[in-house]
Amino acid sequence: MDFDLLEFEGPLAQRGIGVIAPFDLALERELWRWVPMEVSLHLARTPYEPVPVSMEMAQLVSDSRHLAAATRDVLHVEPEVVAYLCTSGSFVNGVDYERSLTKAICDAGALDAVTTSGALAEVLHQLDLHRVSVLTPYDGDLTGKLHDFLDELGVRTVSSDHLGLGGGIWKVSYRTIAERILAADHADAEAIFVSCTNLPTYDLIEPLESALGKPVLTANQLTMWACLRRMNLPIVGPGKWLREVD
Repeated sequence: MDFDLLEFEGPLAQRGIGVIAPFDLALERELWRWVPMEVSLHLARTPYEPVPVSMEMAQLVSDSRHLAAATRDVLHVEPEVVAYLCTSGSFVNGVDYERSLTKAICDAGALDAVTTSGALAEVLHQLDLHRVSVLTPYDGDLTGKLHDFLDELGVRTVSSDHLGLGGGIWKVSYRTIAERILAADHADAEAIFVSCTNLPTYDLIEPLESALGKPVLTANQLTMWACLRRMNLPIVGPGKWLREVD
């Protein structure tokens, strides 16, 4: 057989993001849509907890000991940043606790760390947003903790809606999510934040931003943006507002 070995150069050099996900994450395919070809995602999960999506679950999946253990599980593939991919777990105990989670990940050996709620805080600051509408799949109590987190950041929740789901969040249809985002919007809101990394939103962002004329910020979008920003890579996927952030 006669062939040119130069044709087989490669593979493309990979750059890694470590992802610590709650045990019930079902949207790995959506995560991969947010990163360029040269980026690999290396996932670890928090331990299974036999409780519904709730305040209790948010507390359990945000145990810093579990995050440290999961970080060590992905370090051998040399990720440039490790992300705690969970909105409720990173806002449930407030801003200071969110910061302590990134510290726990770095103390476990990560070069850099991001949480979903920390990424939200970064974007709100970068875009100078002070009034938002919120949609969550949670119950009212856990949604209220998101309002408290935003309040700590100096951001007012002008309107809010929640789906009240205790599980199966990834099964919610695009139509339902779009209807609830539109219903949650408020004329005074400068942006809409859609919480939960297990709620599918990728294909909704662009048409809803066009229809509403304001940013539609979603959990997986913001988390991957924050990771790629630390890696000096451009964001991939919808969300024209994020491309305006330095």
